[in-house]
Parts: sequence; structure tokens; C-alpha cells
Amino acid sequence: MQFDLAQLRTLSAVVEHGTLDAAAATLHVTPSAVSQRLRALEIAAGRVLLVRSKPARATAAGEAVLRLARQVELLEADTAAELAGEDAGPAALGVAVNADSLSTWFLPALAPLAGEVAVRLHREDEANTAALLRAGAVVAAITVDPAPVAGCAVTALGAMRYRPMATPGFAARWFPAGPAPEALARAPVMVFDRDDAMQHDYLAARAPGADPPQTMVPSSPDFVSAIGLGLGWGMVADLQRPRGRQLVELEPGAETDVALYLQRWRLRTPSLNRLADAIVSGARERLSPVS
Repeated sequence: MQFDLAQLRTLSAVVEHGTLDAAAATLHVTPSAVSQRLRALEIAAGRVLLVRSKPARATAAGEAVLRLARQVELLEADTAAELAGEDAGPAALGVAVNADSLSTWFLPALAPLAGEVAVRLHREDEANTAALLRAGAVVAAITVDPAPVAGCAVTALGAMRYRPMATPGFAARWFPAGPAPEALARAPVMVFDRDDAMQHDYLAARAPGADPPQTMVPSSPDFVSAIGLGLGWGMVADLQRPRGRQLVELEPGAETDVALYLQRWRLRTPSLNRLADAIVSGARERLSPVS
């Protein structure tokens, strides 16, 4: 099975920009030409590759071809950079990363790559980042899933350690005898977003069925700030514990380790290799060893 490069670029552009018209403008061709290329690509693949919705999205078969298209784009960019030498701009790579990693260790890990690699970050819950790899939207992802996505390699990075925490005043008011089930059922709790199950897991283990008042703060630094302001208790990563504001553990010894992994395309190019090496090095400097 052989694929035409122009057709692969067209599929990538349509998924990235959402419509055939937008892809046509990017590729400097007519919408009719885009449609013809997509039909020819689907004939070559023997599968429907694109759901022509708004925005357009790849089918399951289309995701596999989309990964190929974007791998070809990466190889072309790295080859062009090698030929151009110092005059080349940095390659742009998509990476999926969870909010807590992004606000703590991830950006310092990328600092050595300044000027060499341009990174397009996709913030997503660590349980969902692998889906972006499957869809071909990113070349690498920080994930909790150690099972490799098709065409990807996995490297263990370490663990982010979380503890149930609150201000001393909040703990004294709501948990005078510690996090008993009755207290947990009443005390306000912080959640990051609808995908954040960490607090719910803690509650389910100690107060099954409890449904306390919830405050949602979908920003990692602001989530910790809200806990520091006494708006609720929540699971705080050791890397996020504020230095200037005191927080106390509700239950010493009740820490939760979230093991993180790097999944990356198996494709080996200079820019992707540098990116992966920097992420692994930075993570292992700051994350806890996986127990």
C-alpha cells in the first residue's frame, strides 16, 4: 500500500484546521482539490478516513493514516533543518501534558531545548493524554498508562506524590478529630475539573457515599491557592506545596503516588530524540521514584 505525500498533507491539514475550506486556504489549493485528494487517499487506504463533520475528525482508520502523515511532516522538517544548518528554525512538536506536570517540572525540563525545538503543548488530564497520541495530534505524551499506544515507545518517568491538605484553620474547624467519615461528608472539597478523581478516590476509601460541597478550580496553581485560602481541602502534590503559606496534612502517611510515563512515537528523528531525552532527564531530577 502506497500513499501520496500531497494526499497525506491534505488529511493532516483538514484535521488540524477543521474544515476542507480552511485546509484549502492553508495548502493554497481549491476546496475541490482537497476533496479529490481525500477521496483518492481513502481509495488507496480502502477505508473511510474522515468524518466530514464540523470540525472534521479522523475515523479510527484515519487516525492511523494521520499518524503516518504527521510522522512524514516531522521527517521532512528535520531533514530541511539539517540541510539548512544554523539558518533553520526550530522544529514544532506537539506534546500532551497534564496540568500539574506543566505547572511544576515540565517547563524546566524543556529549558535546555530553547531555540532548538518549538513545542505545541496540549494540556489534558494524565489519564486522557494517550488519546491524543492515538489521534496523531501529538508526538509525545505524559500519561499514567504504561501500555504503549500503537507505534509508540514508553519510558517510566517517576511519580508525583500527593497528600490530602488544608490550612490549619480549615483542619481545626472541619476535622477537629481528624478526617473521620462524618467530617469528610460535610467538609468542602476542592476539585480540579470533571476528570479529577483524586479527591473522590480518597473520599470513597474513607467515607463511601459521601457527597460534600465541591469547588472546581481548573487551574493547577489556582487550585493550590484556593486550598491555601481555606476554600476547601484537596490533594496537593509535594512539588506544588507553597513555601510562604502553611498547609497541613489531614492524614499523615496517606500520600498517593501517581506514576507518570512518557509515550513517544517510535520514529527516531533528531528533534524528537532531543525532546524525549530532555523530558526524561527533567522528570527524573524532580519526580519521586516509582515504588
